[in-house]
Amino acid sequence: MSSRLMVALGLCLLFGSTAHAAAEREPYNDRYCTTCHGSEGGGNEGIQAPRLAGMEAAYLRRQLENFRAGIRGTHPQDIEGIAMRPMAVKLTDASIDDIVVWVGGWPYVPAAPTISGDVAAGQRLYSNCASCHGENAEGLPSFNAPALAGQNDWYLVTQLRDFMAGYRGTHPQDIFGAQMRTMATTLGDDSGIMNVVSYINTLGR
Repeated sequence: MSSRLMVALGLCLLFGSTAHAAAEREPYNDRYCTTCHGSEGGGNEGIQAPRLAGMEAAYLRRQLENFRAGIRGTHPQDIEGIAMRPMAVKLTDASIDDIVVWVGGWPYVPAAPTISGDVAAGQRLYSNCASCHGENAEGLPSFNAPALAGQNDWYLVTQLRDFMAGYRGTHPQDIFGAQMRTMATTLGDDSGIMNVVSYINTLGR
């Protein structure tokens, strides 16, 4: 077992045990998202838990359903997904409905940039992304594409790497993930990922 996987499994046990403590402070037992994602959903880089505040309701719902169904978070190299899946598998449809509404009430605060790259090169690469995610990375619901602007840049980098490596988007039922994986390969390599995310950091919602 790899050291990263051992860490991820350890986090699952830790967060599972602390979920009860979080539940005491929150109205519903399934509202333990703040344990990893922050008190107002701002994200936590240390465990690669992204910002939820401001995330589109339909996208959040789909990801929770995908984690619950095993469509996401089952690839052995998707360390962060493996850590997230136990949090979702016990959710009912009603619990997901409640979480989506609850998270929707958190204030949206754009994440601060933490990475740097060639912004001009990233802008050229982003032209392929804009058709789904919007010219300003604001997201396009009609394409089921979430907003990228304002999201934690370290999370975008990790997910693009996972798509490119095939750790995410390969499940036969993950239709939108498969589309995203195809687009991620157009970035070429890790420098392309850093460049396009650096450009996304310049965009506002």
